[in-house]
Amino acid sequence: MTALVLDFGGPVLRTPFELLRGGETRVGLPAGSLPWTGPFDPEADADWRAMQAHEISERDYWQRKADEFATLTGREASFRGLMDVLFAAPEDELLRPEARRLAEDARAAGVPVAVCTNDMQAFHGLEWVQSNQFLKLVDVLVDGSVEDILKPDPRIYLMVVERLGIAAEDCVFVDDQPGNIAGAEAVGMQSVWFDVTEPASSYAEARALLGL
Repeated sequence: MTALVLDFGGPVLRTPFELLRGGETRVGLPAGSLPWTGPFDPEADADWRAMQAHEISERDYWQRKADEFATLTGREASFRGLMDVLFAAPEDELLRPEARRLAEDARAAGVPVAVCTNDMQAFHGLEWVQSNQFLKLVDVLVDGSVEDILKPDPRIYLMVVERLGIAAEDCVFVDDQPGNIAGAEAVGMQSVWFDVTEPASSYAEARALLGL
């Protein structure tokens, strides 16, 4: 049996970069006050390039952005506070429709669905996680911020495999961070690097691997 294993932020949940303008509006900042571009324009975002070069962690990256946000707004300098503002929208506006369709089609075909994420609860809080409707489609949820193990540590992938009850080789893993893809491949998972600038093509590749 093949299983679908999804990273959450990026493949399922739209990236914070796609939500910046709405966040600015919510706190009364002029459009463009949050100029972070991440994967959409790496040359314009030095911190993103540093993260991709493994000079800083993803949490370091978002802490720097939270510090900038706090300076502009006078709010607490925490990435949780920043995420609360950016993701304060109805779920349908936050989730990629391709992700929901794939999860529904996978379950209809008898393919189990897992989410393997690093910082869901750390970024969004337990109440947000418990109310998320997409997660009701998921058979297994492994959150590194709960387990205290973060991708690309091989233990987190093996935890997913164990809870699914299948071999790593039978998992199709989808993630937008190359380092996390490398970690999945190191334990034997099939993988799809999710290009956040081309969601449809990335999901088409995952569907092909799953035979959907």
